Amino acid sequence: MPRPKIYRRVEFFPDSTYFVPMGVPSCKLEQIDIMMEELEAMRLKDIEGLNQEECAKRMNVSRQTFQNIIDSARKKVAMSLTEGKAIKIGGGNYISARCEFYCDKCKKSYKITKLEDKEVCPVCGTTEVLCTKKIEGCRKWCRGDIKIQK
Repeated sequence: MPRPKIYRRVEFFPDSTYFVPMGVPSCKLEQIDIMMEELEAMRLKDIEGLNQEECAKRMNVSRQTFQNIIDSARKKVAMSLTEGKAIKIGGGNYISARCEFYCDKCKKSYKITKLEDKEVCPVCGTTEVLCTKKIEGCRKWCRGDIKIQK
């Protein structure tokens, strides 16, 4: 029996999610998909300058898993830049560190720790839950767009 999947915690969600090389006709353009946790790994390590242990802790994964994620991300970016491919950012195995949900029935707020918690309240089991950021004008990444890659 496989180990249960631990979702990677992601703190940053980009406004731009598609990048294309100049001068390449769209009919000849190949695309490389970068998952949200791969972008987060590069951001933490390469932009924030954190060490591997700090990055892994922020993403809620082991150091080895973090290394595998960032290796994959860097390879994809290098391939895109050297081979003239488009980059599409999205999907992956993650939960948002920013989302907090509210249950209309039991009036409790909670952060999601597993994907099922965005649909069903872990306290009372009702489906009357919504993201508190949704009320304040949540961006597209919250609630309905948290994706799991199969």
